[in-house]
Amino acid sequence: MTPPLWTERKNTKAFAGEVAAGGVGASVNLDLGEMPQQFRRYSRRGKLKTRKMTKSNTALTITLLVFGALTLYTMLTINYGKVALFDAFMQMLKNLAIMFFQPGLAGHFTAFDVFEGVFITIALSVLTTFIGALIAFVLGLLAAVNLSNRLLANAIKAVMSVFRAVPTILWVLVFTVALGLGAGAAIVGLLFHSIAYLVKAYSECFEEIDTGVLEALRACGASWWQIVFKAVVPEKISQMLSWTFIRFEINFTNAIAVGAIAGAGGIGYQLFLAGSFYFSFREVGLIVYCCLAVAIVLEIIATKLRKRYILHS
Repeated sequence: MTPPLWTERKNTKAFAGEVAAGGVGASVNLDLGEMPQQFRRYSRRGKLKTRKMTKSNTALTITLLVFGALTLYTMLTINYGKVALFDAFMQMLKNLAIMFFQPGLAGHFTAFDVFEGVFITIALSVLTTFIGALIAFVLGLLAAVNLSNRLLANAIKAVMSVFRAVPTILWVLVFTVALGLGAGAAIVGLLFHSIAYLVKAYSECFEEIDTGVLEALRACGASWWQIVFKAVVPEKISQMLSWTFIRFEINFTNAIAVGAIAGAGGIGYQLFLAGSFYFSFREVGLIVYCCLAVAIVLEIIATKLRKRYILHS
């Protein structure tokens, strides 16, 4: 028996096009075997089509094919000079094997130096995340249209968009020129992007609050700060913690990258020395494993925090 839905809509052109495009399954759970014959589309091999080739799909396919052809053409025609590609590839595999299967100290660093570098990098991440979260909290409140003036909110969002558009590395380079090499340039450079990132996250969280709650508090005579700490923060603290910890993980990876650029030290600077100055692949492998271990620990902590404070909030 034909399902009622087919009977009711079988004469509509829109439904026929929706079925042919395979989009009906997104809204209605139907069995294709029960589809009336007039709505079915088959390929040349007799298989039932579940997707229709539209203009957008055709354009995407052509674009990917063109990019693939250009990539292949470039690889075949590029001038590699006197480099023997096969020998270079085999040497790369050998170096990778040394890095990841024979990690260890080679006399340039001690175990304490590596531990100290990891600690400095984590300290940079914590400091920039904490300061950035405090500043972003205030700016996020002012950037939320339901808590602030719309003109001010849009102005703050526009400025933060410009800050986010500039990569963290470039901010660090700018302040390295302005402040000189050292941890100060790294901290300020990381702060700019952290603040811009968290302002967007916080403000969007605040704007999701039910306007009825805010209007009720205003009608009762609550001040702006009372609304913030009695309604906004209690309701959105879990999301704020989640976004802040995500930013902390990002800042850790950025701190590794800017350690050598800004001369801030840390594990990133040691990685630069081991790979570009000492050419010690064993030490590069050890440092990479240390960074990976810290990243795994951060992920475990984030998962536990999410289960304990976010999912049960």
